[in-house]
Amino acid sequence: MNRQDELRRQALKKLQEFEVLMRSGHFDYDNGFHGRVYLNPHQLFRYPSTIWRLAQDLLDMLPADLLAKTEVVAGPATGGALLAHTLAGLLDGRRALTHPPCSFAPFTQSGTGFILRDFYAQQMDGRRVLIADDVRNTGKTFEVCADLVRRAGGTVLATAEICDRMEAIAESGAPNYALVEYRAPENYPAAECPMCAAGEPITSF
Repeated sequence: MNRQDELRRQALKKLQEFEVLMRSGHFDYDNGFHGRVYLNPHQLFRYPSTIWRLAQDLLDMLPADLLAKTEVVAGPATGGALLAHTLAGLLDGRRALTHPPCSFAPFTQSGTGFILRDFYAQQMDGRRVLIADDVRNTGKTFEVCADLVRRAGGTVLATAEICDRMEAIAESGAPNYALVEYRAPENYPAAECPMCAAGEPITSF
């Protein structure tokens, strides 16, 4: 087993230990579907040391030349922004003191989408950006954020996340890297859920 495979194995174990990845339940996703797996990324941020360790491992999954080129790490509020801020600080910790510091930018939720406030948009112009999020589901958030970076004059080097659910249907136009890849079992429309039909109660936590 190589180092990256070992990092993935240990990270998946941590996600389960901290109940970020909850399996073997009957979960209502509040979007009309039920399933056996629930991914709660906000559990990551209860303890700063947990996200710090996982962010270190995520950096180890990224190519060295990509890290060397990164000037801005940006992420969507809330979880992605917290991860991006952590990554930016850890990345500077790996660089020489003479290296220009890496900056951070959050994408702010507004209505039904994300925006990049003028202050941060100005920081993107002409700069190379890594976009980070806690989880990639459909990939739509990365697609929207990448478009905001490009409209601000920045270059999207890559997207990165703690956990990729392997269900992406939207593309950011840049390479994607994940610390953990986990394909969830099949989800069911609530009206057709076999667990409901069997009388299995919804899992509460």
